[in-house]
Amino acid sequence: MRIGMILDAEFPPDPRVENEAISLVEAGHKVFLFCLTYGNQKKFETINGIQVKRYFSNKLEYKLSALAYTIPFYSFLMGNKVSKFIEKTNIESIHIHDIRIAEAVFRANKKLKLPVVLDLHDNMPEVMKLYPHLQKFPGKYIISPKKWKKKEEEFINKANKVIAVSPEFLKNIEERIPSSKEKLVLVPNTIRESFYKDYNIDQSIIRRYKDKFVVLYLGDTHLRRGLQTAIDAVTSLKEKIPNIKLVIVGKNTTDVVLKQQVVDLKLESFVDFEGWKNVSLFQSYIISSTICISPLHRNLQHDVAYANKIFQYMSLARPLLVSDAIAQRKLVEKNNTGLVHKDRDVADFSEKILTLYKSEALRNELGQNGKLFIQKKFSWEQTSKELLYLYNNLSS
Repeated sequence: MRIGMILDAEFPPDPRVENEAISLVEAGHKVFLFCLTYGNQKKFETINGIQVKRYFSNKLEYKLSALAYTIPFYSFLMGNKVSKFIEKTNIESIHIHDIRIAEAVFRANKKLKLPVVLDLHDNMPEVMKLYPHLQKFPGKYIISPKKWKKKEEEFINKANKVIAVSPEFLKNIEERIPSSKEKLVLVPNTIRESFYKDYNIDQSIIRRYKDKFVVLYLGDTHLRRGLQTAIDAVTSLKEKIPNIKLVIVGKNTTDVVLKQQVVDLKLESFVDFEGWKNVSLFQSYIISSTICISPLHRNLQHDVAYANKIFQYMSLARPLLVSDAIAQRKLVEKNNTGLVHKDRDVADFSEKILTLYKSEALRNELGQNGKLFIQKKFSWEQTSKELLYLYNNLSS
């Protein structure tokens, strides 16, 4: 089948889009990827068998994307580009990545009526509520998450199939839209086997942390990710674990808040802000760590989504400490791969760190459970089978 994937962002990087597209190509499908460029990438390019078609965008269009379901300008502009893409590629089905560009795609597909797969990477209407610019003027008054939620339901009803990233997300959709049950498909954000089988070690990272009890966090560091809890906990933990080191690999515009918190608590020698690093270094940081964390704040988005970092952690046999956000709590408890702390509860977080600190045997047991879980059940090679089944049975 000739599949047209629609992504209103630059590519690469987007691990989920790339994983899905490569798997479909390897299964014999032809994948054409619509994506955007801001002038610094090739217009046409083949990447790992994916035929990438880039369409020029600009800062104005990017800003209008936040208003996609307030005023129709963004959908109109993108709709013209998507129409040209469909015409040039002669695709037989459309795969939409998230809802921001969905209206533009459905408009472009109105006459052709190609089958549409809607791939929900996030519970976007709930994520939007957490954006800082929606907490203040003017965003608070011109961008409506309620309108986005209504649009999301409209698109779910229109799509032939709907993909989501966790059982909890699918359950949430089914409860809201009971008629969607038969079209829902689970394709989690998992990691490829190559992540834990084919990598190089950066010895400088290993040497830097070889004598430390490293508590590691990888990924986006927005405040909703819970790192303020971890930093607060270090205040008391350093008295009982003198060689503790909280290592934060990632970045966000809210990092200024985290860094000031570290200064205020006089924890500069116990917390390392590494900034964003190339994914090729992730394995070295994980191997250097003792415990890996995902202290997400509980909300309607985090309760139904997995952070990809927990699979990276588990694949290299590291024990987890995660918050009780529902999706990650259930996965960790079911497979006995780590401990769970109450969301934003510094005392509980600290207590669980100490439990793991005191028992190397427990750390090893949890770490090995995670490694086996990824290898046997939850690598991309396993979880992508539902995606392949979907397309092998999707009528053009």
